[in-house]
Amino acid sequence: MTTIIPKLNEPLDVALRRFRRAIENTGLLKELRARMSYVKPTAERKRKKAAAFALHRGRVRECVALHLRLA
Repeated sequence: MTTIIPKLNEPLDVALRRFRRAIENTGLLKELRARMSYVKPTAERKRKKAAAFALHRGRVRECVALHLRLA
């Protein structure tokens, strides 16, 4: 379980922000959202493949832009 210890005279909103950041870094919210509903294995593979393709497309776009700037 993720815990934070509030510092002396630390405002509540700052402590809450640190807690949210700690939760985000552990990946707990992402896992919780993923487990809220069942996703078929084929749909999960399709989603992962689309995400990988989008990431690859972005990297290719960056490489092309860099190549054009250097040329």
